[in-house]
Order: sequence, then C-alpha cells, then structure tokens
Amino acid sequence: MNVINLVKDTISFEEIKKLTAWLETNPRLTKGQQTVEFEDEWSRWLGVKHSIFVNSGSSANLAITYALKIANRLKNNKVVVPAVSWATTVAPVIQFGLEPILCDACPKTLGIDIENFRQICEKERPSALILVHVLGIPCRMDEIINICNEYDVLLVEDTCESVGSLYGEKKLGTFGIASSFSFYYGHHLSTIEGGMICTNDTEFYNVLKSLRCHGWDRDLDDNTQGKLREKHGIDDFRALYSFYYPGFNLRSTDLQAFLGRNQLLKLDSMVEQRRRNFLTYEERISNKFWRIEAENKMMISSMAYPIITPKIEELVKELHRNQIETRPLICGSIGQQPFWKKIFGEQKLPMASLVHEKGLYVPNNHELNTGEINLICDVINNVLE
Repeated sequence: MNVINLVKDTISFEEIKKLTAWLETNPRLTKGQQTVEFEDEWSRWLGVKHSIFVNSGSSANLAITYALKIANRLKNNKVVVPAVSWATTVAPVIQFGLEPILCDACPKTLGIDIENFRQICEKERPSALILVHVLGIPCRMDEIINICNEYDVLLVEDTCESVGSLYGEKKLGTFGIASSFSFYYGHHLSTIEGGMICTNDTEFYNVLKSLRCHGWDRDLDDNTQGKLREKHGIDDFRALYSFYYPGFNLRSTDLQAFLGRNQLLKLDSMVEQRRRNFLTYEERISNKFWRIEAENKMMISSMAYPIITPKIEELVKELHRNQIETRPLICGSIGQQPFWKKIFGEQKLPMASLVHEKGLYVPNNHELNTGEINLICDVINNVLE
C-alpha cells in the first residue's frame, strides 16, 4: 500500500528542466529582474497594487508586524491574534514588544470568532487584528471588517494556507492593509522557500520594501528616494550605504522567483483541484461532532481537510495503519503552546482548546485522486460512525 501524503511537490520535472536551461545562461541569481517580474505577475493574479517577494511566509509576517510599528500605524501596542494560527503569525507581535491578545476560534470556520473579537475590541480598543484563514477556509470577512471599521482596527491577513480561496468575488489576501503568503513546499505553490507580502497602500509598501533590504532606499522609486535623501541631507554617493529604518535581510533569490513565475502558470488549475477535493470531502465525510459551516459566498481551496472528533486517538491510529498522513490541526491553540505558557501563562479558550485537544487534518493536494479521497473518507467514517 502506498502512503497517501499530506502534500505533493508542486515543482514538476519539466519546471526543473526549464530552470536548468535558464541557469545555463549564467543569469543573475540574487534578487533582480526575475523577482520584479514575479512580484508584478503575482500582483495581477491576486488583484493588488503591490507585492514584495521575501524568503518565507514567516518573514512576510515579521516584516508586516514591524512595519506597522516603525511606520507609526499603531494607535497603541495591542494586537489581536488568533488562538488557532501558526507560531510565526504570533511571534513577531511578541518579538517587537507589542501586546498580543488571543482571540478564540470561530466554531463555523476556525478563523476569528466574531463575538470574542467584538468583546476584545470593546474592552481593549486594539490597534490591529492579524487573522488566519485556517487551511484555506475564509474567515467571516463581512462581519470582521464591520467590527474593524467600528473600532478603528487595522486588518492584516495571514493567507499562507489559503491561496486562491474567495470570499465573495475577492481573493483572500486583498481585504486589509497587508497580507502574507507562503510558497513553502506543500503549500499551493512552491518556490522551495519563499513568501509574498501584498498591499494596496503605497506608503506602507515603500516602508516594507526598505525593511526587506537592510533599511536602504535602493529598491524604492525615484520620487520616494529623492524625498528621503532630501529630508536627511544625503547625496547620491552616501545613499549607497544610508539606512532609513533598522531593517532586515529578508530577500529571496531570482532562482526562486523563476520557479514562482512558472508555478503561476498552473496555479489556477491547482487551486481548482483543491477546491474539488474539498467538496468531495464535504460530501463524503460523516462527522456529527463538528463540521465546517461555510457561507455560500466562500470558495474554499483548502490546504488540508480538518477533522475535530473525541475519537482523535483512535482515528490517528487508524489513519496511520492505512498509511494516510495526518497532523494536528495546525498549532492547536497558541494559548496552550509552551512558548506562550512560559511568557503569559496557559490560556484556554473554548473552541481553540477543542481544536488543540481533538483536532487533526488529512491530505489535500493537487495530485490527490478520487480513489485516495474515498479511502481516506472510508477510514474516517468507519471510526466516527
């Protein structure tokens, strides 16, 4: 029996051949024109003004969080973060001395719980919300945006698991001041390692571009460069090594951008396959304990399929026996992770704790076939029924 893997590499042998042929032309491999073209093509595909290619989705979250602070976009240090998320969604908030406030998970979508978010906003008046569309399932964006507008909260989307999912007519990652994407192996597309920051805010974009590369102005447009140099009295020679922000080196490479540009050519078909797989799971799996309650306006291109069940130990054992890969439902609850407990003490939230203790996910990828999905569903249903 072959193992049914959670993920499959999206980089094909044909793409490796294209990469090899390109490498034989002795091109520039560090960040250059391929990166610029990949950023432009990604912006057009997503439907945003600006994109910045970085070395990971985690770095995208790091840069966005720091840019909010360094650009004085925060009215206070309070940032709402999802209890059900990923370590490097939350970690930058802590690392940059901000105050993270955990929000419980939505029982319908596993994203931000609407009532808990409203309660936090009423009590804490936070500056920003960083949300995660868990496994590609859109958060309830209409309600979230209304609350953000009501309480003057900046919205950031961690879209690393959700490439191509829609809420209404809009792709996820286009709703807030900025969004992050991951191109790690096993996500919707891969540049080996890599990520993207997206925004429609040109001023914020320029800060992020500078932060990506040390804090200098080399990647900025002529007008923005000129203003910075005039403001600080810097001539063109000194500008080569002048730094306007305490930045990072989060650059990716042109080699990875070349891979990304080729991945984009087939992204829509991979998104569609994941959508169809998700619908098959929804139709076939019988789980009376918990099910996703998606709105009609949601199109879900899922990274994996979530299961929450009191029979988790039995189910994990049976999946392993049938050589079906499975994992905990991402981080479970951040409030029960060791790093959080060490700093803030354990924090249990009702739905997030249920996910932590009873949640897992099973494979979805662009190569998963009907026979494999049916086997996975049969194994799950045999345990849960």
